[in-house]
Amino acid sequence: MKVIINSQVVLSRVPEGPIAPYLGMFADSLNATGYSAKWIHRHVLLGACLSKWLGQKLVALHDINTDHLTRYLKYRARRLQPRDGDHATLVHLVEFLRREGVVPEERLAVLEPTSVEHCVRAYEWYLRQERSLASATIVYYVRFARDFLKHRFGAKAVSLSCLSAADVVRFVRHQARRLHRRFAKLMTTALRSFLRYARYCGEVDVDLAAAVPIVPNWSMASIPRAIAPQQVRQLLASIDRRTATGRRDYAIVLLLARLGLRSGEVASLKLDDIDWKAGLLSVHGKSGYRNELPLPADVGEAIASYLKGGRPHSTSRCVFLRARAPAFAFQGGAAISSIVRHRLQRSDVDAPTFGAHQFRHGLATEMLRRGASLGEIGDLLGHRHPQTTTIYTKVDLEALRKLAPPWPRGAQ
Repeated sequence: MKVIINSQVVLSRVPEGPIAPYLGMFADSLNATGYSAKWIHRHVLLGACLSKWLGQKLVALHDINTDHLTRYLKYRARRLQPRDGDHATLVHLVEFLRREGVVPEERLAVLEPTSVEHCVRAYEWYLRQERSLASATIVYYVRFARDFLKHRFGAKAVSLSCLSAADVVRFVRHQARRLHRRFAKLMTTALRSFLRYARYCGEVDVDLAAAVPIVPNWSMASIPRAIAPQQVRQLLASIDRRTATGRRDYAIVLLLARLGLRSGEVASLKLDDIDWKAGLLSVHGKSGYRNELPLPADVGEAIASYLKGGRPHSTSRCVFLRARAPAFAFQGGAAISSIVRHRLQRSDVDAPTFGAHQFRHGLATEMLRRGASLGEIGDLLGHRHPQTTTIYTKVDLEALRKLAPPWPRGAQ
């Protein structure tokens, strides 16, 4: 006897067990987050099998936990060939039941935070709430602060008032030997931030941030690796906009190339950030900085095409969503960089790198070539400090030629 679970799922027999009454709701939730009918059927069927096993084991709905999922999959593996994703599917089902309030949250043994962790959590809150730093920056700063406190206090109680310049120097010397120069530079920046926080809290009277040794880092040592305009055009032409994913990726690349956005800024772009009538785009930059940019017509058309014929149905307010279910927003700029890398690998474009930042460099380089000032470039790119933009003077070859002294004795 066939049993209709919902409009997409029909099972060959009546589901049994404690989860059976909720399989229809589970199927509807999967449909709402963009899963295909095939995958919804697979999820529901696996959930029905789990429910039957739970019933046989006399497990009540409010007693279900992750241990039952592991035990069931071991039981299932003795009878059927395991498939990738089975565990994730069952975890997804249990999370749905918890959201519905029919399965309680699993109580896990919570370890009492150490003194170091208490201090680090307070510092993290300060970075997020008081400084409004980007999440990626906070991750690095907190990591090095934790390392510093563990190096100084170990398992003992943290007392920031006991810190000295000698503690700071010993830690930097110990870490600098183990880190690449770039990360050593980041470590010292993070340490200065933490020591300024300690003084802000009133725990330290002297400026220990000044005691942090300087790691050599030659300013503007390299030339920005910029993608050329013809390479951008070639890449855009290679994207098939007849597909939903193609329309999304085309809009993303166009945003990177025409407005020079950072990958994280593209990932965090919200529907409310687009003012279609005024033709403006509100960009959330580093440290909570907000920048209003004009929305070029071709970029607006590309985004509109994706929103009308490519974006999955979702309650998320983010413009760009995952192509595969569940249709969630991207977690950060790494996903945008991954899309760029994938598109470059599938094209014939011999780009300088596979990263997303080369479009930002490419835009600045082209603007400079066309006569734009460094101030205008910095305003578009959202640079808060003028010196950040000066690196692009290294790509202005015509201006640099005028500064070059003649070769001795007329040699070429």
